[in-house]
Order: sequence, then C-alpha cells, then structure tokens
Amino acid sequence: MKEYCFGIDVGGTSIKCGLFRVDGTLEEKWEIPTRTEEHGKAILPDAAASIQAKMQERGISREKVAGVGVGVPGPVNREGEVSRAVNLDWGYKHVSKEMEELTGLPAKAANDANAAALGEAWKGGAEGASQVIMATLGTGVGGGIIVDGKILPGVHGAGGEIGHANIEPSETEPCNCGNRGCLEQVASATGIVRLAEKELEKSTEDSMLRMLGAGGLTAKAVFDAYKQGDSLAGRVVDKFAAYLGRGLAMFACVVDPEVILIGGGVARAGMPLIDAVQREFTKAAFPSCKEIPIRLAVLGNDAGIYGAARTVLQ
Repeated sequence: MKEYCFGIDVGGTSIKCGLFRVDGTLEEKWEIPTRTEEHGKAILPDAAASIQAKMQERGISREKVAGVGVGVPGPVNREGEVSRAVNLDWGYKHVSKEMEELTGLPAKAANDANAAALGEAWKGGAEGASQVIMATLGTGVGGGIIVDGKILPGVHGAGGEIGHANIEPSETEPCNCGNRGCLEQVASATGIVRLAEKELEKSTEDSMLRMLGAGGLTAKAVFDAYKQGDSLAGRVVDKFAAYLGRGLAMFACVVDPEVILIGGGVARAGMPLIDAVQREFTKAAFPSCKEIPIRLAVLGNDAGIYGAARTVLQ
C-alpha cells in the first residue's frame, strides 16, 4: 500500500523538497543547493540522492512510495520533457524519465507555475476547486490552469503562460520572451516599477514615490504609498489592476474557473491588491464570469512542492 510521495520544486538557487503522506499531509520539507554548472547535469541526480537519503533516514521502503513529482522553471509537455530551462542551463531534458531511472520510482514532471497552481487547488487557497486559474506575480508573471483537477500543460508545455498574453499592443520595448506588450511587462514587480517611473516622468506632483532614492522604487513601495492615499501611486495601481484584471478576464471566458488565485511576491500587498484587480476584472469579464472570486494564494513557497507531489497521485 502506498503511503508516501515526494514533491520537488527546482529553482535557480535551491531545490525545495517535500515528503508527503498520500492524503496531502506534509511530513517534512528541506532544501538543497541547485548546482547549475556544466549545464545543470547534477540537478536531478542531487535531488534523487536527497530523496533516497530521506527514505533511508525514515526507514521508508520503495514499495510505500507512490512516486516523485518534479516542478521545473520551463515549458514541460505531457510526457515530462523540457525543451529548455534557461535558469537551470538546460537544453532538452526528459525530466520524468531521468528521475525514474535515478530513483527507481514513478516520476512526473510539470512546469513550476503549473505545479504551484495544482498545489493551491489541492491544499491551498482553492482547495476543493476543480477549475482554477492562478497568476504568480514576481520578477515576471507566471501562471497555471487547472481543469478537472489536473494541470493543463498544452501541446508545447506553454499552457498557463498568462504572463505572455498581449495586453498592451502599443508597447515598444521587448519582453524577455522577445514579443512586445506582454502582461508580464505591466503586471510583474518590474512592470509595476516601469509604470511608476513613467507616471513620475510625466507628472510634477508631490508623491511619496518621488522621494525614494536609487533602488527604493519597488512594487512594494508603490503599494505602501497606495495604502497611504498617495494619488500618484493610486494611478499606478489603477493601471496595473486594469491590465491584470482585463488579462484575467480573457482567460476566464476560456476556462470559466471556480476561482482565480494571485500569488507571488507582489501578492504580499494583500487585499488592497485583490480589491483593485477584482474591480477591474468585474468590469471586463464576460457576464457569466463576473462573479468569479479572486483570492490570495496561501501556500507561499510551498505551493510548488505540494503541486509536484499531487501530480504523481493523479
């Protein structure tokens, strides 16, 4: 009888690992460094060795483990293949097959943002929901789509890449993906700073943001000023919320989810952010979708290991 499973979330700096009961109880979590030298050839072997060491430490036999789920920062197709993962210095890699060979356990792989969405749908802010959209707002904008309780990876592993929806066709600067006008350029932490810089350039009014020194203008600073009634920060947040609200409304009329979640570092702004985005979403959404609630994700940095673990139980 299977009692355990492992969830692995591979990041550019560290590999987060979790030992779970099959009912979703997190027994233990730990991290190991991500060694990206030599095209990241040690990453999966290191993760596998850490899993095997934990099984030995805990006296867990292979027969009791349902498998290992691995979340990675790059497109992952249904077969568990990655075409490229820039942050890990990977080219093509068959992640699930390699992890199975290294551990002797069943393995599945998923994009890390998709895994985070699945984790939140399993034991987080959307627990119990089978249709979920999640937006992760950090340095970039990641996303995940859950349909019938499962990740929607797409044919090329690009399912849920909401950060690269074209939301501002007049944008002249390129996104990291090479296109122009992506949601990521106006709704990520760096995107919010760009919006603030443009607002400061065209206005001479007093603002808390204008008094910040080099490096002081951050997404957090914008929301802190917004919460204190700064009018210029208010215009920045309104623009950000309009972009994100409209973007989410486009995806909602395709997926028709039970709930939309927002996570990532920018989401630490809390309910003022949610309220602003919900307002703009409701304006733009298809009538049948206007009542879809937008909520904060709750699992934080653990969402990826929860979702990775869940993949091997489906």
